[in-house]
Amino acid sequence: MIYVALLRGINVGGNNKINMKLLQTTFEQAGMTQVTTYINSGNIIFASEQRPHQELAAALEQAIAADFQLDIPVMVRSLPEIESVMAALPEHWTNDEQMKSDVLFLWDEINEPSVLEKIPLKSDMGTLLYVPGAVLISVPRENVTRSGMNKLAASKLYRYMTVRNVNTTRQIYQRMLAASEMQTL
Repeated sequence: MIYVALLRGINVGGNNKINMKLLQTTFEQAGMTQVTTYINSGNIIFASEQRPHQELAAALEQAIAADFQLDIPVMVRSLPEIESVMAALPEHWTNDEQMKSDVLFLWDEINEPSVLEKIPLKSDMGTLLYVPGAVLISVPRENVTRSGMNKLAASKLYRYMTVRNVNTTRQIYQRMLAASEMQTL
């Protein structure tokens, strides 16, 4: 089974610095195969025998703590789960000069449609969509500062999610598909 591990809060603002090559080795030593990383923000695609996400996440969190002495939350999503997110993600959403579009990947504690009511986006400033495991958000760039989304990072809700922009999410998906094709060869 192909998975992605989404690490929360690494290499941000000079904090929780982790070298991706060393992180790749950590995953391999933890028993993962076909390990690749994508950009420096903690996106690791890997293969493993099919087992519960919590079990995989816990094993990877322990390996990271042992190798880097950091307590880093790890979210694990399978290829079918990322496919579900991709199916719901509008193709025209971008992360560029005109639009800011993100995927808020949710931990189980807040993974339910009612989470939309708790996200501080002003209704006329952008679009929120729930898909199991994630919230998709898009805001025109001219509305970003007025949208209310800057309040999200200061909220209690924020610690139960990890955010990737849509460009990164699409790249993760493409890399997962490529890993899946390699697995079938």
